[in-house]
Amino acid sequence: MGGYDLIAVGTSWGGLRALGIVLGAFPPDLAAAVAVVQHRGAGPRSSALVALLARRTRLSVREVEDENPISPGAIYLAPPDYHLLVEPEGFALSLEERVHYSRPSIDALFESAADTRGERLVAVVLTGANADGAARLVTGEGARWPDGGPEPGERRAAGDAGGCDRDGRGGRGALPRADRALPG
Repeated sequence: MGGYDLIAVGTSWGGLRALGIVLGAFPPDLAAAVAVVQHRGAGPRSSALVALLARRTRLSVREVEDENPISPGAIYLAPPDYHLLVEPEGFALSLEERVHYSRPSIDALFESAADTRGERLVAVVLTGANADGAARLVTGEGARWPDGGPEPGERRAAGDAGGCDRDGRGGRGALPRADRALPG
């Protein structure tokens, strides 16, 4: 996968279907690891979400434990009520304050992943109605939003962050388009 070693994906609770579709499209020999923040309640850990996502992909799906090493070809899911952070040697979990009312936070994942992976990172926001994920959201020139465009809150937050304009088109400092970064 052309120099990328981490794909960071963020989605709101309403994006579960979209997340399953995206994860199902990854080939079984994916050369990158996938880190996922799915907004969800702060209840106890449960294997139900891991099992649901595992039925939609040929990759291994696991909920992150603190200090988990990162391996290519695996999907790592943030546990409920913990921020998922990327460090040089693996993942870390944090109970720091909520970001945009969320823990886990997409911004926390994207910021730590960008700091440690730089240009070897692809970041994707699938769904969301608030600004979580917009602080580090970058899209490529001419990138398209699925299903007719982003929600007004996503479009506004992404534009305000400089990642794309208010119509969802790519902006300054953009990463390559995801459709060019992925094989196929």
